[in-house]
Amino acid sequence: MTSKDITIVITTYKSEEKIENCLNSINSEIKVIIVENSNNVKFKTKIEKLFPNVECVLTKENLGYGRANNIGLKMVQSKYSLILNPDTILDKEAINNFFNFIKINENFAILGPTQNENLLGVEDSKNIHTNFFEAESVKGFAMFLNMVKFNNIGFFDENFFLYLEEIDLCKRIKQINEKIFINENIKIFHYGGKSVDQTFSHEIELVRNWHWMWSFFYYNKKHSNYFYAFLIILPKFFSALFKSIFYKFFFKNKKSEIYSKRLSGIFNSIIGKTAWYRSTLD
Repeated sequence: MTSKDITIVITTYKSEEKIENCLNSINSEIKVIIVENSNNVKFKTKIEKLFPNVECVLTKENLGYGRANNIGLKMVQSKYSLILNPDTILDKEAINNFFNFIKINENFAILGPTQNENLLGVEDSKNIHTNFFEAESVKGFAMFLNMVKFNNIGFFDENFFLYLEEIDLCKRIKQINEKIFINENIKIFHYGGKSVDQTFSHEIELVRNWHWMWSFFYYNKKHSNYFYAFLIILPKFFSALFKSIFYKFFFKNKKSEIYSKRLSGIFNSIIGKTAWYRSTLD
């Protein structure tokens, strides 16, 4: 296996603070496709100049995580791909250990790494012992895909704008009896929730709360039924309603706004509207 056998796909949105650290941790011989959820020509020009192995695609608008990743994945010509969040850093041996895994087991659809919580721990970790196990799903910050396995089911469900799209993909993979593994020898550090410049933290928090609730109902409706999804969302609906009023009463407007967005996300999903809410930063 060589660097030409894998392509890395990264979806970005106002990720300038983190993306360069991520790209610096990737072998410069590996092709990287960045799908930037905007029309930020300055970002594209800068990144492609700094990193010759990177091709940056501008979507012109914020398409969401799943749809943007699908654009990148459809451009992949290698046998394997790695979906990364921009707030990740690869261990120096991460890709080599992935190739070592393939030598032992090629029969997989998705492979997840260890999420290393300590940045200091991201250092050389050569594969001495094979240490992997089968799983129902992996975390979406880093997913190795065996591309041939996705010919029949496609990639992410584009109805999801944000959240649960990777869980949905894993569930669909398991439904056709394909295998998902986690390999503890592959280490990738993930900052977690830091993909977007923290200057926009409140606005992004509103987006996250709206879409978490929308996706939660949609996912359960899709994989169970409407009635089940409605029953399990009801406590969250009333909690959001109470808290939005409570915080408004005590003049904590930012808190109240967050729970109002949760309420709106639930309501829109229940009545069957698409995941339409977008940040004012778009």
